Amino acid sequence: MGAFIDHQVIKSIGSSGQISLGKEHAGRKVLVENPEPGVWVIRTATVIPDNEKWIHTPVVKKNLTAALAWAQKTPAIATDLSKLKMAKTHGAKRKA
Repeated sequence: MGAFIDHQVIKSIGSSGQISLGKEHAGRKVLVENPEPGVWVIRTATVIPDNEKWIHTPVVKKNLTAALAWAQKTPAIATDLSKLKMAKTHGAKRKA
């Protein structure tokens, strides 16, 4: 966690129920918590679409971390397309 910076600013809630946090925060997603009456905690947030939640599961994160580590230490080699085509033609299975 970053350093805690205590800045207090007095703001007024407009007639429509809105409060401005400043143009530098425009477009940001936030979580608004109301732990008790008259107290709001506002935190910036990142929203993950439902169809992308799977990549944030512990198993997938572990596998992705392992794959990236393997990719960093394993040099790339050129594919011999003639062998690849030959393997497909003869029904050979690729090694995992």
